[in-house]
Amino acid sequence: MSVAIIINPISGSAGPAAGRTRAELASATIDRHGEPADVFVTERPGHARDLAKAAVARGARLVMAWGGDGTINEIAGALAFGPVPIGIVPAGSGNGLARELGVSRRPQQAIAEALAARPRAIDLGELGGRLFVNVAGIGFDAYVASRFGEPGDRRGFVKYAEITLRALASYQAAQYVIGTAKGSSRSRALLVTVANSAQFGNGARIAPGARIDDGLLDLVIVEEGSRWRMLCQLPRLFNGTADRIVGHSVRRIDQATIECDQPMVFHVDGEPVKGGKRLTARVHPGALQIAVR
Repeated sequence: MSVAIIINPISGSAGPAAGRTRAELASATIDRHGEPADVFVTERPGHARDLAKAAVARGARLVMAWGGDGTINEIAGALAFGPVPIGIVPAGSGNGLARELGVSRRPQQAIAEALAARPRAIDLGELGGRLFVNVAGIGFDAYVASRFGEPGDRRGFVKYAEITLRALASYQAAQYVIGTAKGSSRSRALLVTVANSAQFGNGARIAPGARIDDGLLDLVIVEEGSRWRMLCQLPRLFNGTADRIVGHSVRRIDQATIECDQPMVFHVDGEPVKGGKRLTARVHPGALQIAVR
């Protein structure tokens, strides 16, 4: 049995030339551990998912995602509900899941720890029929994700922060009807986040109490209000007190529905998706095996 390492060459702020450098480093690191491995570099959106499926079919014992939350999402989708675990080599703009799991930012160490780890089960979320590992959402964060994904010459935290600050001044909040096992409510919300893990990335923790293996999702609603006040409260995302943001509320759910009078753009692990006027969120307990220490 072999190991597969699937590399996104442009994740984070890297350029296309990074693919070769990362592939050489992955091969050298694996060789030092004496384990057979196949190293691949993605060429297009969706390629990581296809490569992961092919690796499983060949009998790989472990598939590593070298990239950000979007790369992890593609590979996790191919491994979901099966026995082959995912490993993580973080190289994205935010690395939300890797940060929550304490995965090393040093590629050699991340690879070594994934090779040695005893796999364990974590939950997966689903929104609008799309699986996610870390965080999904509707509203402001989905709008920012869609703008962040537009072609350009820069990525990384600085670009994300610039888009967020501009959007705070112009984004128009929508009215949502949110249904859970405890009933339904109507809310004009800046964002509706469905969190399996605690953070968006870069240490911004929107759902400080979320856990990836508790069989539940955290449904976070931030009500529309003063944008200036919201700007002043952004530091709470980084100091663990997001639950004290005015208008912030959390519900622990296994399933929920979100409805709007217009089609909704949502995101799964930072990847924007065009949805309909009604979306269903649900948890899949223990649906993914992961190799982290």
